[in-house]
Amino acid sequence: MIIGVVGKPNVGKSTFFKAATLADVYIANYPFATIKPNNGVGYVKIDCVDTFFKTQCNPRFGACIGHKRFVPINMIDVAGLVPGAHLGSGLGNQFLNDLNEADALIHVVDGAGATNEKGEQVTPGTYDPVADIRFLEYELDMWYYQVMMRGWEKFAKEARQEGNEIYKSIAKQLSGLRVTEDMVKRAIAKLPENLTKWGESELKTIASKLRRESKPMVIAANKLDMPTTKANIERMRQEFPHYKIIGCSADFELALREANKRELIHYIPGESNFEIKGELSSQQKLGLDAIKDFLSVNKTTGVQDLLNCAVFELLGYIAIYPGGLNKLADKNGNILPDCFLMKSGSTALDFAFAVHSDIGKGFIKAIDVKTKRIVGKEHKLNNLDVIEIATSN
Repeated sequence: MIIGVVGKPNVGKSTFFKAATLADVYIANYPFATIKPNNGVGYVKIDCVDTFFKTQCNPRFGACIGHKRFVPINMIDVAGLVPGAHLGSGLGNQFLNDLNEADALIHVVDGAGATNEKGEQVTPGTYDPVADIRFLEYELDMWYYQVMMRGWEKFAKEARQEGNEIYKSIAKQLSGLRVTEDMVKRAIAKLPENLTKWGESELKTIASKLRRESKPMVIAANKLDMPTTKANIERMRQEFPHYKIIGCSADFELALREANKRELIHYIPGESNFEIKGELSSQQKLGLDAIKDFLSVNKTTGVQDLLNCAVFELLGYIAIYPGGLNKLADKNGNILPDCFLMKSGSTALDFAFAVHSDIGKGFIKAIDVKTKRIVGKEHKLNNLDVIEIATSN
């Protein structure tokens, strides 16, 4: 799974990405500070099942802080997109292609309206961030449309003359964008069977539907710490009711995570407070006081909420732990060391294969460790299940 961070230049995309991953990325206050895509590891936050067993887990990957488990996810931050990106403006084609493998997108907008369409700074409140959502939707839709049309004449002709199923050809053409045959079936379900009746409007509608399903998107209304942002968020929600729009302050989240890393404070991402541990300069204290005031009103900086939304709401993942009925620790003594993110609807057999292909092939039965109930391979798993797999190996 890969979560892509997108948006126009200079809206805080790289700051958001660094706050989420603490990756060493270049941040500057001008357009196109990012040229090559940045890759990093972020973390979704869940309530750890170790509390059910009245113990403390020892993750091999990620962390567990205060019984909050942080499970790693892959993230990519691409360079800023500008109007005309699908035509190559601002190296747009290159930047769009960097998003091929993304499963979901976090679209970072300047919620304060302090950055114009070119990514240049303007007076807060003088630019409408609603336009940014419209522009990015259009650029992504046209990107899909262009990719689809590269082979359209050929496979449309084959479908007419040889009776090939057009949905298979479209899915194959767009497979690099995570489009599946089932997605295409749904997108063309209400269109005429006669392809000659599919004009440019119908084809662009197909592209838009496929983009929405294969690259679901949440809106990060950044700069929530600025006074003009909240009113803009309400307008964005009215204009785009089909999107989840979450206010955030990437600057504040990055400051908190950096201070926590330097052991100046104790901060759990996504929480509404932090504890001062080290000696602070007057400037540091002033900055942290401002963040504390912000959290007292907004509860979180919004960054962790956005990561969780992308993975659990947009993509519908659930968290499953491997564990033994009689022993929760691995051979090294680590308790509940692993946590897998699985698609909702995954079965016990799916989970067995996710753990290891040999375990899947040798599957005999599964045990729900919480309930101590034996379940079969078709048993659908629930979020925060702990599952033991019995195999023939």
